[in-house]
Amino acid sequence: METVANTPHFEAAPLTFSVWQELWDGNIQDHPDQGVCIAVKAEVNNKPTTLLHFNCFDFERSYIYGPENPDLKKEGPMMLGGPAKSDRMGQLYRMDPIADGNPIGWTVRTLSTKLDKMLVRAGYPQIAEQMSYEKVNNVLPEVEAYAREIHATKRNTVKHNRGTHVYECGQVKVGLEMRRLPVGDGGLAIHVLADIGGGPKGRHTEETELLAFDLFWDGPHYHYGPRNKNHRIYWDRTLVDNPLEWVLGQFEDRKLGQMIERAGYPGIAAELDMEKFMSMLPEIKNKARELSDEGLRLTGKPGLPLEPTPNLAGRP
Repeated sequence: METVANTPHFEAAPLTFSVWQELWDGNIQDHPDQGVCIAVKAEVNNKPTTLLHFNCFDFERSYIYGPENPDLKKEGPMMLGGPAKSDRMGQLYRMDPIADGNPIGWTVRTLSTKLDKMLVRAGYPQIAEQMSYEKVNNVLPEVEAYAREIHATKRNTVKHNRGTHVYECGQVKVGLEMRRLPVGDGGLAIHVLADIGGGPKGRHTEETELLAFDLFWDGPHYHYGPRNKNHRIYWDRTLVDNPLEWVLGQFEDRKLGQMIERAGYPGIAAELDMEKFMSMLPEIKNKARELSDEGLRLTGKPGLPLEPTPNLAGRP
């Protein structure tokens, strides 16, 4: 999980609002996701305490009553047998992405009118009595402005190298390279690329990585839209003992178009010439396995070169 350092605080005594950006990795924190967190905090028994927490993410759009309240009474309808048993503190509810719309906007609107009721529900009625809507609504525009700013500017994306061996496959290209991180992890990388904004010689064209598969010996993972959403998933090594063959299997099963669409590029997925890609796949597979074996020869790890190979660019 990655957070923005030096999280600012917005005061509306006795409440404090904190806002920060988070990245979740699939199979590490939870599902692959990223977005903005908004927390309502106050002093409880002389201890800084989160009273309410809002997840304004790409997928995870939820809010939690009393995430640090061990005495919170859970609620549930009688027809479902009452509250479900859970070891997790707090009670989580989901925003409806259709009915509620933008999660940052929904959170701010809700806090501006329902905050006192939410604090009571979270188990903090005394703080609800002490809060002032005048103070809260004076500071909420700053909370919203900062949340929207970091949503736009602090999203975690990465720009990898395009590969040392690049194969033209119609609408898309596949790049292969042996990668090594400064920490020592690394392995074969497979990049799926496309020209965005025109053809290869277009004035405004930019070659963009749609998918990235980092077949590292220690932390193998893959990215949906590294330059877009950058939803990153780590393989379960108990179930996937050979990530290279897993990736090649997805290609052989013609899932590339679905993966490109999931990465946020439906137009490219719709124009994908699958027959052209399949005609190039045997050559791609042979070179990928050759590079993987070369890493074993050099370092004892599949696809791992001797020296680090830094990315072209990256930003948190």
